[in-house]
Amino acid sequence: MNYLSVENISKSFGERTLFENISFGINKDQKIAFIAKNGSGKTCIMNIINGEDEPDTGQVVLRKGLKMAFLSQKSNLQDELTIEESIFASDNEILHVIERYEKALENLNPETSGEEKYQLAFDEMDRHNAWDFETQFKQILSKLKLDDLKLKVKSLSGGQKKRLSLAIILINRPDLLILDEPTNHLDLEMIEWLESYFAKENITLFMVTHDRFFLERVCNEIIELDNGKLYQYKGNYSYYLQKKEERIAMENSTIDKAQNLFVKELAWMRRQPKARTTKSKSRQDDFYQIKAVAESRRKENVVELEINMERMGSKIIELHKINKKFKDKVILDNFTYDFQRGERIGIIGKNGTGKSTFLNILTKTIFPESGKVIIGDTIKIGYYTQSGINPKPGQKVIDIIKEYGEYIPLTKGKIISASQLLERFLFDAKKQYDFVEKLSGGELKRLYLCTVLIQNPNFLILDEPTNDLDIVTLNVLESFLLDYPGCLLVVSHDRYFMDKIVDHLFIFRGEGQIEDFPGNYSDFRAYEDSAEPKGLSNVSTEKVKWKQNNTASTGLNFNEQKEFNKIEREIKDLEYERKQIENLFAESKVADADIVAKAKELEAIIKKMEVKEERWFELSSKME
Repeated sequence: MNYLSVENISKSFGERTLFENISFGINKDQKIAFIAKNGSGKTCIMNIINGEDEPDTGQVVLRKGLKMAFLSQKSNLQDELTIEESIFASDNEILHVIERYEKALENLNPETSGEEKYQLAFDEMDRHNAWDFETQFKQILSKLKLDDLKLKVKSLSGGQKKRLSLAIILINRPDLLILDEPTNHLDLEMIEWLESYFAKENITLFMVTHDRFFLERVCNEIIELDNGKLYQYKGNYSYYLQKKEERIAMENSTIDKAQNLFVKELAWMRRQPKARTTKSKSRQDDFYQIKAVAESRRKENVVELEINMERMGSKIIELHKINKKFKDKVILDNFTYDFQRGERIGIIGKNGTGKSTFLNILTKTIFPESGKVIIGDTIKIGYYTQSGINPKPGQKVIDIIKEYGEYIPLTKGKIISASQLLERFLFDAKKQYDFVEKLSGGELKRLYLCTVLIQNPNFLILDEPTNDLDIVTLNVLESFLLDYPGCLLVVSHDRYFMDKIVDHLFIFRGEGQIEDFPGNYSDFRAYEDSAEPKGLSNVSTEKVKWKQNNTASTGLNFNEQKEFNKIEREIKDLEYERKQIENLFAESKVADADIVAKAKELEAIIKKMEVKEERWFELSSKME
C-alpha cells in the first residue's frame, strides 16, 4: 500500500541547485533510511514531504487520511505547557480518555463526586481498550527518562525537548514517521531501546540518521542522493555498502569504455564533411550521447584531514585522587589515572553521570574539589566540544580560519593557505564567503572540526563528534583517527564509531564509579548481556570471569587482553618515532654533530620494538 509519492521535485537557492527531478515512494511497513552528504538537501526534502517547504517543481502526493508525524531538529513545543499537557495536546481520542482517567484518579475523594467521576473514567478506559495503550505510553516515557510530567517545556534542556517530541510521536502512533536524526540527544540505553522498538514494531519509517548500527538493525531499504541522482537499495546498511561499491565500479567501467569510444568517434567527427547523410547524422547524435557518458566521471570530493602533530614527551596527563560533586551528587570519587602514549579511550555512560564534567576537569575548564591534574609540558590538547563554534555576527566561513593565520603548517614542512585548507574540508570558493549562520548543522560541525585540527593537537578530546556529520565525512574522520599517533579520548553514542576507534572504555556507572573496560563497545555489550544482575562491588571479579569465558578463542585473560592492547599502541608509537628519525636521515636534516646521538636513539627504538614485538607474538600465539 502506497502511503506517499514524491514526484519530480526540484529545489534551488539562487544559482545553487540542490536537486532536480527527484522521485520515490514510501509504502506501508517500509523502514527507509535517506543518505546524502551534508548540504545536499536531506533536511530540505524532509521539510517538503512534511509540507513545511515547497518544491520549485514537482509535488508530494499523500494517501487520503494518512496520519503523518515529523521529528525535526527544531522543537515546536509550547513553552508554557507541562510535559503531560504537551503529550495530551493532540487529537488522539484514546489519549484524551487516558487524560480523563488520570485526572479522575488524582481527584478521587469519597466526600465529593470524585468516586463517580473515577468510575465513569474507568469504564471509558474499558470501552476504548486503553489499558494496554496506557502501559505502553508510560513505558515510552520511562525509557526516554521523562519522569516528572509536571515540568514545563521552557525549563527543559535541548535534549529533553528532543526526547519529549520523540515520545509524543511514538505515543500517538501515526501511520508514517518522518525522523531527522532520531538518536541525537539520546544516551546509549535509550538508543538501544528505540532500536529494538522500531525493529519489532510494524511501523513505517522514513528517516535521516548517521547512526550506522541503527541503520543496520532497523532499516530494510536505503535511498541515497549521490551527485544529484537517486539510488535505491533493498536491504540494510551492509547490503548498501556492498551494492554501492559494485555500482560505482560498474559506472567507472562504463565511463572508461565510453571515453575510449569517444576518442575514436571524435576523430571520425573531425574527418566528416559539413554535409551530413542520414546515416552520418544518426552517428553524430550517438556521438553526443557517448560524449555525455565519457564526461560523467564522479566528482569524489572527500574531506582531507592532515595535521602536523606536536611532538609528545614521556609525561602525558596524570590524574591524582580527583574528587568532584555537585551538591549531593558525586561525579568523581578519588579517581586516579595515568594516560599513556597512543591510548585510545572511549567514554560511555548514562546522561548525567559526569562524562562532560570529566572532560572539563581534564582540560582545566573546571576544577575538582580535591586532587591534581598534571599535564605534561609537551601536551597540546585539542578539545572538540558539543557547543561547537560561536561565530561573531556577520562572520564568514573563511574569517573563522583566518583567525588562526593566513597560512597553516602541515606535515613535512608544508604550508597551506586558509582558503586551500577549507577546500580540503569541502568548502568551495563560493561557500567560504557565506555567512557562518547560513551553514547546515553538518557543515558547522565540519568547520568546527577544522578549527580543532588546525591547532595540531597531540591529545585529542572529542565530545560527541559524530552528531550531524554525514556518513561520508564520518568514514573519513574514522580513517584519520585510526592513523592518528597521539592520544585520543572520545565521548560518543555512535557505537559503530566507538567499535572502530577505541581500544578500551571508561564506563561511567554513576555515583563517582568509573570502570576501565578492556575492549570496544560491542565487547562491553556482550559482557553486560551475559552477566547476571550484580552490585558494583562484584564488577571487577565478574569482568575477569566474563573475559576468561568469552575469549576462549583468544585464550587471553583480562590482564593479558589489556596488556595486548597496550603493546599494540606502544609498537605503533615506536614505529612513528622510528619513521620520524629515518625521515630526518633521508632528508639530510641531521646536523653532523647530532648524527651519532640520533643513530643511537634510532638503535634504542628498534631494540624496544623487538622486545615489544616478541611479547606481542607470545600473546598472539594464545589467540590461535
